Amino acid sequence: MYKDLEQALLDLEKAGMLKRVYQEVDPFLEMAEIARQTFENHGPALLFEHVKGSPFRAACNIFGTQERLDFLFRNTLAGTQTEVLFKSNPVEFFKHARPKALCQAALTGIHSLPQKSGSIKDFKECKLSDLPQIVCWPHDGGAFLTLPQVATRPAENASVMTTNLGMYRIQISGNDYASDECGLHYQIKRDIARHHQKAIEEGRPLKVSIFIGGPPAHTVAAVMPMPENLSELLFAGMLGGRRFRYFIYNGYLVSSDADFCILGEIQPDLKPEGPFGDHIGYYSDRHLFPYLKVEKVLCKKNAIYPFTVVGRPPQEDTLFGNFIHQVTKPMVPASIPGLAALHAVDEAGVHPLCLALAHERFLPYIKPEEREPLELLKTANAILGFNQASLTKYLLIAAAEDFADSEGKNSLTATPTAIVRDVEGFFKHILERIDFSRDLHFETCTSIDTLDYTGGRLNHGSKLTLAAAGPVRRNLRHDPQDLNSLREALSPSGITVAASPLPGVIMLQGPAYDASSRDALIAQLNEALGRWPFRENYPWITLIDSATDAFPSGAAQNTLRDFLWLTFTRSDPAKDIFGYNERTCEKHWECGAPMIVDARIKPHHQKALTLSDDIRNRARQILIEENILTEDR
Repeated sequence: MYKDLEQALLDLEKAGMLKRVYQEVDPFLEMAEIARQTFENHGPALLFEHVKGSPFRAACNIFGTQERLDFLFRNTLAGTQTEVLFKSNPVEFFKHARPKALCQAALTGIHSLPQKSGSIKDFKECKLSDLPQIVCWPHDGGAFLTLPQVATRPAENASVMTTNLGMYRIQISGNDYASDECGLHYQIKRDIARHHQKAIEEGRPLKVSIFIGGPPAHTVAAVMPMPENLSELLFAGMLGGRRFRYFIYNGYLVSSDADFCILGEIQPDLKPEGPFGDHIGYYSDRHLFPYLKVEKVLCKKNAIYPFTVVGRPPQEDTLFGNFIHQVTKPMVPASIPGLAALHAVDEAGVHPLCLALAHERFLPYIKPEEREPLELLKTANAILGFNQASLTKYLLIAAAEDFADSEGKNSLTATPTAIVRDVEGFFKHILERIDFSRDLHFETCTSIDTLDYTGGRLNHGSKLTLAAAGPVRRNLRHDPQDLNSLREALSPSGITVAASPLPGVIMLQGPAYDASSRDALIAQLNEALGRWPFRENYPWITLIDSATDAFPSGAAQNTLRDFLWLTFTRSDPAKDIFGYNERTCEKHWECGAPMIVDARIKPHHQKALTLSDDIRNRARQILIEENILTEDR
């Protein structure tokens, strides 16, 4: 039940979970790389005492391990989970609730109500340029806030209970922003858009408050997928065990407990924002986005600036995702009838790949061997229209009934959540059962994640649902001798075998992408596959570049992580999926095994994130000198 960020950091330090960095550090690339290396080595939270060019201290890796998340919310997590279960599934809650749980839910509910408290006199004024100007990647367009809590209301006089609190990219330097302007990059399907649209319709600027720091629960609340019209401020109070404290200043909502508050109005025109490295592992390009005219920048005495870093997963936001799932686990299935579990795969960039387990009960009287995806398709459509899951590009969905034995018991003795989080096992289950002539369902010319450039236009691309239900259709193989015979079949096409990251899946390396020769290359590949006796046993092929970055993780024998990242962040289903003996029947695209995903780099793709050895070595040296890392780590 922390009242501010510093109290939480001191608690972490007392528990041995935080280290201070005393030497001056450079916010240009250096601090971000220090944070990345600390996270990669499962290191502590860091408090930087001296940031070059800024009067403020900075902290990172606060949420970088499950142990720290459990520690920070050790007194409130159970109550929050109880409250979420109560709100999402009251019947299930009361079926198992004990008096202690009922009391806990009531107490947590009280803490969730925001409380008017504090005034402008509790803050000092500063400038945007006073904040640590942290730049994460060499080609970034400037500095941006990585852990902002962006608060808006539908109108100045609207109730605080209508507040939307979200985490959006806020550029504070670079491009052509004036010293009192900052960018506001909110992606599609974000709740802030409703408030912005209302302000546009009413011909007034939208007042925006950006909070930085405060109790850790406030930062977590800004990334929670709360239902529309249910304020994240309620969740901040629940998880924090302390009511969200606020006051109103000149029509702006101000968090009384934040370390910094930026108050400004969205302007009627747009300005260029970016480019920036993003959480998928690539740069996002420079585009026009809304921006704020800043009225005031407020700070507390001894304010601390929290930040995180972005880059190819896993990063600290991976832990955010796991924690969100831990808290909201009952919420998603309760919102989508028929859904048993859902998992957005972090290693694939989150939105590019989602695994779902759902029920197939439309025809309960048919024999198991006659089962096919029917109800699964209804559930898949619901997933693709639900909250942030609607940004999913590839959806793999399986029938829960196929994981049960003849007595209806789970043959894997695993929970639905465990099933979808076993990525290798789930792929194997799908590939054993999928019928490529029936079970591939494309959605073309649709909206995708703003940070995903595979479709060729901002926010535009396609989606693919792969639904599998019923008996095993094929046996998957994972034999090095099979790959040798495929090499022989492919010679001399210019395509080589790279690896088999899991049963039934092969990664092939081909020449650099050339639109004019792709059809011929795919025809060559199909011809070679037609001569290969194990074609049906390897129903998934990913075609990647033969460049030196083909396996960014380093070891070709441990390529599952690379398979997920390369396949799903470098392909658009409608543009880049082919198949053996592919055809269209009654406007339905189908093929035989294998399906081929062309995940080579295309001209419209963005660059992957890289950093010079000089910066890496400098960051490592600082960590060694500060006794945070040792020479052998």
